Amino acid sequence: MATGPRYKVPFRRRREGRTNYHTRRKLIISKQPRLVTRRSLKRMQIQLITVEQSGDKTHVSCVSTELKKYGYTASTSNTTAAYLTGHLMGHRMIKQGWKSAILDIGLYSSTKGSRIYAALKGVIDAGVDVPCDARIFPDEERIRGEIAAKYNATDITAQFESTLKKITGSQEEKTDEQ
Repeated sequence: MATGPRYKVPFRRRREGRTNYHTRRKLIISKQPRLVTRRSLKRMQIQLITVEQSGDKTHVSCVSTELKKYGYTASTSNTTAAYLTGHLMGHRMIKQGWKSAILDIGLYSSTKGSRIYAALKGVIDAGVDVPCDARIFPDEERIRGEIAAKYNATDITAQFESTLKKITGSQEEKTDEQ
């Protein structure tokens, strides 16, 4: 490790590889709400976050494990679950009055067709305005689960259709009640 009078120790979160402060600064300067998308080996998590003087504030949140409430029993870590989670998040954002956001993928590498972009496509298909290029989205076959259905015994395509109808229908019913 470097030493000496001119050496400056980086921030702890930068040393741990958890935050890129140059990118975060650009996102904060834009003064737009951030659509923070994080993935793990078992689930997807999407949050709508704004920056305030006291710190970041989360307004809307959605996790792929919530899809079980809508009858989705397949894996919560695949591309289909990411799209459905994004679609559910988009409906929740619209219900609470959020119309637009910018994507924050953190330290994940930007890979065309990844689960992060499947979740983004779900948010956009729900009606939220997020600036992006349509070429980064995964193929429709991957989103619907047709490719995964070839390799495992579950019928992901049918679950995708029924879950999507339930998400869209339940959100419309809640909007009608208000």
